[in-house]
Amino acid sequence: MLQDKDRIFQNLYNDGDSNISGAFKRNDWLNTKEIISKGRSWIIDEIKLSELRGRGGAGFPTGLKWSFAPKEVGSRPHYLVINADESEPGTCKDRDILRFEPHKLIEGCLLASYAVNANVCYIYIRGEYYFEGQRLQKAIDEAYKNKLIGKNAANSGWNLDIYIHYGAGAYICGEETALLESLEGKKGQPRLKPPFPALVGLYGCPTIINNVETIAVIPTILRRGGKWFASLGKPKNTGTKIFCISGNVKRPCNVEEEMGIPLKTLIEKHAGGVIGGWDNLKAVIPGGSSMPLLPKEVCETITMDFDSLVKEKSGMGTAGVVVINKDQDIIKCMARIARFYKHESCGQCTPCREGSGWMWRMLERMAKGEASKDEVNMLMDVTKQIEGHTICAFGEGSSWPVQGLIRHFKKEIEDRNNFNPLVKKDKNIPYLVDQHLLDKT
Repeated sequence: MLQDKDRIFQNLYNDGDSNISGAFKRNDWLNTKEIISKGRSWIIDEIKLSELRGRGGAGFPTGLKWSFAPKEVGSRPHYLVINADESEPGTCKDRDILRFEPHKLIEGCLLASYAVNANVCYIYIRGEYYFEGQRLQKAIDEAYKNKLIGKNAANSGWNLDIYIHYGAGAYICGEETALLESLEGKKGQPRLKPPFPALVGLYGCPTIINNVETIAVIPTILRRGGKWFASLGKPKNTGTKIFCISGNVKRPCNVEEEMGIPLKTLIEKHAGGVIGGWDNLKAVIPGGSSMPLLPKEVCETITMDFDSLVKEKSGMGTAGVVVINKDQDIIKCMARIARFYKHESCGQCTPCREGSGWMWRMLERMAKGEASKDEVNMLMDVTKQIEGHTICAFGEGSSWPVQGLIRHFKKEIEDRNNFNPLVKKDKNIPYLVDQHLLDKT
């Protein structure tokens, strides 16, 4: 369990002030000039030593990502972009950072911008976070007024300007290259990689893109040392993490805890337990809706870190823990998630554009008990034809929840459908045609 002295986000529940005076009381902006004076190499090496992995979903080592930026600024300026397009269902951690700890993010922007030689930082906020954006803008104005950013930021000799950009509510813009396209005023569609944004990013310039939580923990790591952060959690899964717990729990909440905390402890201690008791648990989605669910027997012992969850064929993702109890229809739950991904697909890649609709329609039939014998295995085949065949990870994000359902609850699907044949046993009629079309034949 995380001790209070190691807690980074001390105002996560808005117990204090989110303005600059409250930030000073929590030791934000403390010795920022001295940290910058130690140089870029020291900052990047300290972040590497901390073993901090990106908190936006992919879990890529942050220090390593920063080191990809060119060491010297050539003919093209460098940019830092903060991904605050928090659109993953079950995830609301960045929202509370923007509302209650904005100065941690702004100070992190200054330190990260200096480390990657960027004088301009853009914060891309999802359109629905309008009031959170206003709160952040107020904090940015306070930082400018106190000369903590702008020219000679925090008296460090480094210049930094920060701008907020609101998205329009597209899930796909959480993907870093689609976010860049949207920032440039184009349709939010992912780019082919390579080239990677660190070399060819915003406006064709070297760009580092990080999640809100990743950047917000940077100042504390640099003040307390990379070794301190690495001492928390587990090897290669170090530090603290904000977990978002929702669904069928008594007290839905955001909580900062050590990486590697047992999932059962997280739910029982911080969220008041499962509604109806632990024995009423059906499954848990451990990392936001795009991650495969875990059945109750796995949830008994699993720990919340990147590597442990991968071993169970799931993932940490954004640490959006969604608890599903036995009062819910698990097939309908997954059909609802599939409908969301069908709606949010940008349509650029055929497997994703077409396959996400297939998965939703097939799950709807399965939920109603109208599926054919062949469709259960066919559904898994459809997910495999999407996974790994798209430009970005959206294809995987739409496929994995369905794979998790079939992996752990295949018998439930079979029992409900009783393998009823389709209306006509005609080889010329594809199984993926909608049922109402078959009824007319």
